[in-house]
Amino acid sequence: MPLLEVKNLSLRYDKAQILNGVSIAVEPGEFVGLVGPNGAGKSTLLRLLLGLHVPRTGHVELSGAPVASLSRREIARRAALLPQESPVELPLTVREVVALGRLPHLGRFEAERPEDAEAVARALEATDTAVLADRPLTELSGGERHRAHLARALAQGASVLLLDEPIAGHDLVHQLQALELLRATVDGKDGTSRAAIVALHDLSLAARFCDRILLLDDGALRADAPPAQVLTAETLARVFGVRAEIRADAAGRPFVIPISPVAREEGP
Repeated sequence: MPLLEVKNLSLRYDKAQILNGVSIAVEPGEFVGLVGPNGAGKSTLLRLLLGLHVPRTGHVELSGAPVASLSRREIARRAALLPQESPVELPLTVREVVALGRLPHLGRFEAERPEDAEAVARALEATDTAVLADRPLTELSGGERHRAHLARALAQGASVLLLDEPIAGHDLVHQLQALELLRATVDGKDGTSRAAIVALHDLSLAARFCDRILLLDDGALRADAPPAQVLTAETLARVFGVRAEIRADAAGRPFVIPISPVAREEGP
């Protein structure tokens, strides 16, 4: 059974078609990249997967259960969202922020249990934020805040991770560490079956870490295939408006060298 299944998902705002007939399925152990130009609908799609918008057509299932039939707490136990824009920062320490990820597993007014403290500690260590645990989130750099929110998503322990630009604002080493961590998490290094959909702007990093790539453009799913089949010079010119050279690394994975914008044809 797929951990996430989407069938014929469409959404309109007023008269604008935001998403149109998107269908995907994500199995346990899959690390799926979500790419596309700005305004393609990537962030909206991730929010739809959690039932944060009501689609015009289609539906979403998490581990076989329709999202529309689940409570917010049940959804949060199955899927974790790391949005592109961090929520309003409260005067909390990093550890307190990460511990928010455990709320779906606790009853009202229930105190933190040993397993919750262990999940928080693991997430802090994995994201290199343990040394920041006692610092107020409001005193951190943008990259450090992103890592703290990534730790919160991991501490949530959901089987589906939905991450919108999780490496934005990170320096190079923390970009690689974050993606390696997500890769290891999806691969089940802790014995748990998980999957991830990660929206990324860096196409080369998407090709390096992801099993397949979803290419979204103008609200429609244009491709769903391994990176080498999606990231072609023709596709980059047509969808992203960029002339680029595609090379292969030592492992045969493609990486993208942007060269110049594609010149627009002059009108009459």
